[in-house]
Amino acid sequence: MLGQLALYADVSGADGDFIEALGPSLAASLPEPPPGVFPPGYDPDEGPDYPSTAS
Repeated sequence: MLGQLALYADVSGADGDFIEALGPSLAASLPEPPPGVFPPGYDPDEGPDYPSTAS
């Protein structure tokens, strides 16, 4: 569903409020990846601040 939402976001006339409201909920509903997908010691919270997450 998250992929479909991403496709919808590229459609002319897409409802931005709908996308912003639904996107985080869909992303949060994804399961944790299985062990071994990321390298040992990987921390998704490390790294640069991006404009959308900078405080």
